[in-house]
Amino acid sequence: MAVDDATRTEVSLGGRRGGPDVATLRTDKWWKLPAVTVAGLSAFVVYATWAAFFGDQNFFLVEHNLISPFYSPCLGHVCKAAGNTGSPLFDWWRISPALIILVFPLGFRMTCYYYRKAYYRSFWRSPVACAVQDAHSSYSGETKAPLILQNIHRYFFYAGLVFNVLLTIDAVEAFMWPVGGVHMSIGTLVLCANASLLWLYSLSCHACRHLCGGQVRSFSKHPIRHKLWKFVTPLNARHMQFAWASLIVVALSDVYVRLAASGAITDIKIF
Repeated sequence: MAVDDATRTEVSLGGRRGGPDVATLRTDKWWKLPAVTVAGLSAFVVYATWAAFFGDQNFFLVEHNLISPFYSPCLGHVCKAAGNTGSPLFDWWRISPALIILVFPLGFRMTCYYYRKAYYRSFWRSPVACAVQDAHSSYSGETKAPLILQNIHRYFFYAGLVFNVLLTIDAVEAFMWPVGGVHMSIGTLVLCANASLLWLYSLSCHACRHLCGGQVRSFSKHPIRHKLWKFVTPLNARHMQFAWASLIVVALSDVYVRLAASGAITDIKIF
């Protein structure tokens, strides 16, 4: 097929890593996805920082037994002041318990394979996109500090499962109101949705799939692991969607509990 000279693009090899000497060969709006990623992750980091350092007053609604996922499990003196029993092991902790709790879920997300790809492309521009020049002239992979710390992802995955269990318990306890027995409100559904999405995000994780079926030479000799691997594999294909959905909903859950606890909105009772 003949190529029209007007549409021909000259490529000069030997340029910077990730592309030719020209900045990009693409003429489409390739920058949209990195820009959206920067905006989304930055917004979450800013809000989570505010919630951890300055928003430790309205995170627990006593009447409907709702607790913000950023503050679960409730630790320290701050929790007792808010009406939660808290943990006697951390009664000496006088500032926001979120500063202890958020280390593990954020560590899990920061070392997540999907999020690594997302912020490598958007924040570090390495690589930005296909046929776009890399912002860095060299590449050492994840073999040096600080990126070598990404290899502890599997351990953050195990810690994340513990927090998933705790948040599931919170969702169940949200049905058990201090006064009046078993009830359900909008807040109950919010906590249930949050716990469900966090489980989907964790079960779709690459580390989870490897745990189920990795290093198995013959699935016929490991039928249980084969079934687990077959269960999580379709979830793994949607890991990106679960990553963003769970990130958004966990932040919205914190917002909802805070608004309800402060009296800005009413947590509507369903039954």
